[in-house]
Parts: sequence; structure tokens; C-alpha cells
Amino acid sequence: MKPAPHQFANAAPAADPWEAAYSRFETPEQEIRKFLARLKESGAHGWPKDSEIVELFCGRGNGLHALEQLGFSRLEGVDLSPRLLAQYTGTAKCTVGDCRKLPFADHSKDIVIVQGGLHHLPTLPADLEQTFAEIRRVLRPTGRAVFVEPWSTPFLRLVHVICENPLARKLSVKFDALATMIEHERRTYEQWLTQPELVLAIAEKHFAPIQQSFAWGKWRFIGIPRP
Repeated sequence: MKPAPHQFANAAPAADPWEAAYSRFETPEQEIRKFLARLKESGAHGWPKDSEIVELFCGRGNGLHALEQLGFSRLEGVDLSPRLLAQYTGTAKCTVGDCRKLPFADHSKDIVIVQGGLHHLPTLPADLEQTFAEIRRVLRPTGRAVFVEPWSTPFLRLVHVICENPLARKLSVKFDALATMIEHERRTYEQWLTQPELVLAIAEKHFAPIQQSFAWGKWRFIGIPRP
């Protein structure tokens, strides 16, 4: 989900090709259903309904819509793309901001969620280290960090092979959109996928894992902030 890799540079006024492909990849309704399933798998039904929740890289806000449907109301979103944030129509407070310097007080949030944004960070390990340090800073000691990111599993490698097939791209809008997104984020995407040990080491430096899995092309992580 979420921010195009260009967002860490000066944004051009013209329509962005990554964002256009992202909009073609799945409808808002499909994305909300996907996020609802992910949140339920992460145990969101057991989170206190008055939790203060922030979604980073929130994009057009469909993760926030999913949280609203689950009964949460103290919601905030952060993304670097004004164009994507402008598409959000819910009740959460959304801010154009950088995940590496969050606009929140220390220990002020209960849950921080990232769904598909960390792999757009331009420089590893520095940007990931800074982002995780910021998330850790703003979380309360009993808080939760929730991450869902692409991971180089056999399933994802198969998807990549299909995306490289011109016929598959011609026959499937979804595969063509995904292939286009990969083309426009290739440097950061491959940087992320080829350094799993580094990613996990930084994550576990800042958060003690309480739930973690690697399946169907995704890394799913829930952790509590380390003291």
C-alpha cells in the first residue's frame, strides 16, 4: 500500500505513474476487505476500542477505513503524498509527514501500523533504523508495532516471474499494475527484499516480537517496544 518511492524526493505536480498503477491494482473496496482480514489476523478484535492508533504510509486511507469498521475512532494517518491523502474521506486525522520524524509526543500512542510502506524507504539501514526508533519513541510501553511488508517467499518469487510475462500483463490489469509499481520502485524494493537479516535485526533491536510469520510473500510482525 501506500507511498510511492518518489515521495522522499521533491514531488512533481503531474500525476505520478506509481500512484496511477497503485490505483489500478485494486479498488478501495477490495483494499478495505484486505486490510480488514489482516487486522483480524493480527488480533485487532481484542484491542481496546479507545486505543490511539496511527497508521504510517496510510496512502488513500483504506487501512483507516478498515479500522473504523472495526470500531476504532481515535485514529491518525501519516503519509508523504498529499495526492493520496486527498482521496481519504473518513474521520481520522491525516497529516502529510515523514515516518522518520513523526509529529507525535513521546509515549503518546497505543498502536502504530505500517502496511506496505517500509520497503519504500530510500536507504537501508539508516532510514529503517530512524523509522523504527521513531515508532518506538511514540509508543507507550504497553503499545504495539504492527508491520506487514513484502517478503521473498516462493510465492512472491512466482508472482515476480508472472509479472515479467508480457502476455500475463496484457491479460491481467492487476499483474500489469503490480509490474508497473515494481518498475518504478525497483531500487528500494530489491534493496528491501535482498536484506532480510538486516531488516529483522533492526526490528528486533527496537521491538520484542510477540507474533511473526513469513508466508504468501508477506512478513507479518507484531512487537512491543523495548525499554
